[in-house]
Formats: sequence, structure tokens, C-alpha cells
Amino acid sequence: MNTPHRRTTARRTRIVSRSLLGLALVAMPVTAYAATPHHGAQQSQQSQQAAAATGLDDPAKKEIAMKLVSSAENSSLDWKAQYKYIEDIGDGRGYTAGIIGFCSGTGDMLDLVELYTDRVPGNALAKYLPALRKVDGTDSHSGLGSGFVSAWKTAAKDTAFQTAQNDERDRVYFNPAVKQGKTDGIGTLGQFAYYDAIVMHGDGGDSTSFSSIRKRALAKAKTPAQGGNETTYLNAFLDARVWAMQQEEAHSDTSRVDTEQRVFLKAGNLNLNPPLDWKVYGDPYHIG
Repeated sequence: MNTPHRRTTARRTRIVSRSLLGLALVAMPVTAYAATPHHGAQQSQQSQQAAAATGLDDPAKKEIAMKLVSSAENSSLDWKAQYKYIEDIGDGRGYTAGIIGFCSGTGDMLDLVELYTDRVPGNALAKYLPALRKVDGTDSHSGLGSGFVSAWKTAAKDTAFQTAQNDERDRVYFNPAVKQGKTDGIGTLGQFAYYDAIVMHGDGGDSTSFSSIRKRALAKAKTPAQGGNETTYLNAFLDARVWAMQQEEAHSDTSRVDTEQRVFLKAGNLNLNPPLDWKVYGDPYHIG
């Protein structure tokens, strides 16, 4: 198998079914788009959320997380430019698209378009829902094709679709990672390591899923919540993550761990405080 183009390499495989996503995340509902509180109440709610954020969910740290993932997924720190991104990267998951790489073959793209259509009936993607349901679990483009690609890029200009992408990213990937990280007693860097792992591997039942990576780490070290040393545990988690990545040739470049996350860990930067300097696939990045 030839080494894919850098952007293709940056995109990850998630072996996770729609049903597994639903089971794992039933406790993380998406707030209804139509139920947005009025301006004053929304500001109060946002202030309360910011006050409660003590890790990666702190707005400034979350922005850093988005940039770190985008450097590996898209070779760019401009994660907001990825709403319109869509291509088949040849990984057997059909189309990969959007800010977190929603896939037509793994169910999360279908969930996203269903959410968007609930909020904005008659949108550019709504007519492709039957086709998305049929291709779920496959790499097929049947009923999709260039028309779907064009519709995705059109929809990406709609702030409602951008919001839907943000909400599904949080529900399926970000919120579960932060919640598990806080339960395990790890700080901002550790929560990011969890998030990046879920982004690439999903949280299904296979041996390379996030939960399996975590179990592999737990066999070597205790979490801080169990009385273990945080740095020791995170090294064990990153070791397990590298093993999982090496199970597929498309992930054989482990620089998003080796020259990114381990750099911060070796520096003792458990709070992921800037300035941050790292490399992915040999390319340097900086957050001041």
C-alpha cells in the first residue's frame, strides 16, 4: 500500500457503527437548535459554563485543541476553514468531511445531516438522506457523487450547518473525552490526548478504539484518580495509542503523538499552556 498524500494521511480511520455511537453517548444530548435561549439568558448560560470549565473545556483551551487536531487532520491551524472540506480518502469509509472528518460509511455523517435537516428542513443535503442511510457501513458513493459533494460545500456556507457540525463534534467526540479525562483525574493535556484518540479511532468495541486504548494503558499504569502518577499514566496511554495507530498502515506515521503530544508531556506542560511548538508529518506549528 502506497503512502497516501499528506492530507489523506492526516485523516484518520474511525471503526465505529452508528449504534455504538448512540449507546456510548446517550448521556450527551445535543441542545435543540430551535431552543436557543434569548440573548441575556444565553450570556448567563455561557458565563456559567465558562466558570465550570477547568480543563480542555475552557474556551481558550478548546480553541487550542481544535487547532492541534486540525494540524494533524488538515495540515492547517485554520480549523474553521474545514466546514466545507469533503473527499474520499480511500480508507474504506466513503466520504470524509467537515471539521472532524464525519464519514458516510461510519454513521456520524448521517447523524449530522439528520440533525441539520431537523433544524433546517429542505436544506441542500436533505435530499441525500435516503442515500446516506443506504451507504452507511460501506464505502459506496451510490446516490451521492458529485452532486452530494457540491451540496455539502453549499451547506457549509450556512451557519446553521456549521453549528450542527460543532454540536455533533462535541456530542460524539469532545464531551466524552473531557468527561472521561476528568473522571480519570487527568489535566488538560491528558484530556486532549483522549480527544485526539477518539477523533482518530472512535469508541467502538474493536481493539484499536479509544476504550481499548485506555484499557491497554490501565494494564500498565494507574490513573491519578486511582492514585497513580499523571505523567506515568499518560506515557502509558500514549504508548497504547501508538500501538493502535501502527495496526493500520495509513496511521503508521505517529508524529501527532511523538512530535506533538509527547513534546508537551516531556516539557511537563500538563495544562497545555501556550506558547506551544510542535511538528506533525515534519511540518512545524506554533501557538503563541
